[in-house]
Amino acid sequence: MKLVSWNVNGLRACVNKGFTDYFKEVDADLFCLQETKLQEGQIDLDLGDGYKQYWNYAEKKGYSGTAVFSKVEPLSVRYGIEEDSEPEGRILTLEFENFYLVTLYTPNAKRDLSRLPYRLEWEDRFREYLRGLDAVKPVLVCGDLNVAHNEIDLKNAKGNHNNSGFTLEERGKMTDLLAAGFLDTFRHLYPERTDVYSWWSNMPGVRARNVGWRIDYFLASARLAPKITEASIACDILGSDHCPVVLELELELA
Repeated sequence: MKLVSWNVNGLRACVNKGFTDYFKEVDADLFCLQETKLQEGQIDLDLGDGYKQYWNYAEKKGYSGTAVFSKVEPLSVRYGIEEDSEPEGRILTLEFENFYLVTLYTPNAKRDLSRLPYRLEWEDRFREYLRGLDAVKPVLVCGDLNVAHNEIDLKNAKGNHNNSGFTLEERGKMTDLLAAGFLDTFRHLYPERTDVYSWWSNMPGVRARNVGWRIDYFLASARLAPKITEASIACDILGSDHCPVVLELELELA
């Protein structure tokens, strides 16, 4: 089974920059999006091959939003964490026979860290939500987690200490999440690989010089580790300030 996750930073713009070509080429069983930035009815996406489409729109126009495109109809779909709704459209959970799939767009602490307290409280609720799912069946988690976990996960670690996305508090919440029974699939396979990132600033020349951050992840219940065959980052795919991340594993989509 192949899964793809991509923060498209506006799906309508990304469609005009080659999204559909990549979608068809990668031929994923499950394709997850973050920051779709649209409302219901604002796009008519013909994906072919019988993909089922699931969307969680933010109430605020042009903001946030998540989606999952699946070759198989899930057993259930949930929007949000505690409630089956979520005003910022940040999370979708699809239940399949053998696992749960959760795609999310984690709240940003903001440059001035004004939203850091909310971010940390959200992280605690999200971790407990995943633990509840994991008690029922294994979980795959993907999306823009808005944190570079360790210094190896961004180009300029020293210059970014305590900046949004690399505060000790945010990094600590990622550590807590992994300690709750989950693994970072990319680091599981490639613990020492450097200079592989999933997001770059839009400032001129930054992406060309690969001054990036790895903030887009596939996490998995630790007991799925033997089934993971590949975890990769498609750094060459343009269309957004993020690039797609890919997970392949020996698990049936049913």
